[in-house]
Amino acid sequence: MRRFLKRLQFLLKFHKSIPFVKDFFLSGEVRSGSKWLFAILLIGYIAFPFDIIPDFLFWFGIFDDITVAAFLLQWMVKAAPQSLKEKHQLLDQKD
Repeated sequence: MRRFLKRLQFLLKFHKSIPFVKDFFLSGEVRSGSKWLFAILLIGYIAFPFDIIPDFLFWFGIFDDITVAAFLLQWMVKAAPQSLKEKHQLLDQKD
């Protein structure tokens, strides 16, 4: 649970997510297939902005965009190698 909350906190601070995403795509430890998958998903979401909830419903429309972005970033964190998680402090620490 602690690891989930720490990752959620990381994901909600999108400005901190940018270096992680950059390192994810530039890392030699991440498989090419994973890089392609996430690149296609991210570009596809940006290129085809079909929303579950339309953006003109102000808060609700923005919420679904944030939810999709957080889901993709969480999935990237799970697919990232240990060294990348350690670099960005995404590991839970045993007490």
